[in-house]
Amino acid sequence: MKQFYTLNLLFLSFFSSAQQISNGNMESWDNLGLTTEEPSNWNGFKSGTGGLVSFGSQQVEQSTAIRPNASGAYCARIWSKSTLGIVANGALTLGQINMGSTTASSPLNYNYSKTSDTLFSEPLTVVPDSIVFWAKYTAASSQQARMHAIIHDNYDAHDPIDAASQPHVVARAELNYSPTAGSWARFSSPFNYEVQVGLMPVPEFILLTFATNKNPGGGAANDEVLLDDIELIYNASSLGELSSPVQLYYSTLHGLMSKDLSLDAELSIYSISGQLVKKGILSQMIGKTLPSGQYLLNYLGESQKLFIP
Repeated sequence: MKQFYTLNLLFLSFFSSAQQISNGNMESWDNLGLTTEEPSNWNGFKSGTGGLVSFGSQQVEQSTAIRPNASGAYCARIWSKSTLGIVANGALTLGQINMGSTTASSPLNYNYSKTSDTLFSEPLTVVPDSIVFWAKYTAASSQQARMHAIIHDNYDAHDPIDAASQPHVVARAELNYSPTAGSWARFSSPFNYEVQVGLMPVPEFILLTFATNKNPGGGAANDEVLLDDIELIYNASSLGELSSPVQLYYSTLHGLMSKDLSLDAELSIYSISGQLVKKGILSQMIGKTLPSGQYLLNYLGESQKLFIP
């Protein structure tokens, strides 16, 4: 059996400009006034696929009920519906929704990155530290809404993550949050990195999904989430910018690792205070372990920050 480990680390790539999610502020919309209206670059049931796609209902619309001091004029509203006692959670995703079963928890119901289609996939080649968003959630106090972000390689990854998708997952951020008592709230969730032993998936896409309930078919009719200002956070950008991503990784089990980097170039590791900790060619440094702390990795004139809890 293949084994996977969640690594308690931050892997930070630097780049000429921080990548962000297109239309994360929900200002651009398609098909306004129709049952198929959706925020540009985002998808709901009306743009879904699967055997039950004809039963997909409108459960997303443009709203002007924005938060105080918001920079834009619109947000997205998603809501749940109940048909004959079966609740369909409101959902909004960067991928495409597959509707394959009337049983909400069925594995035939999932969202996925359709990497061959720019309408249903979102490129992301650098890895952020965290994701933040604003939400206003209305539901019973015992319920929780869901945000789930999956960074993956060039594969049509599924959410929920299935066995075939797991080897392609680079990192995930997940947050279940309670009703916000009639007010807008800002939420933040870090990315946690999942690496298959012996394989380093390269980040190429992000599959991001919001739902009115953390459980498929959970909650009740007319549960509602307003969403706005979704942003990826790159805390280490102050250390400098690189013209291209650096692919150095650290595993608490296996030490320092690399992906597609020259093994004969020199690597220097400094403490956050600037003291030299280790130095040598990369082939000699692979597998070296480090105590908990913050480090700067200098390689081929570039810098990368590493945090080990």
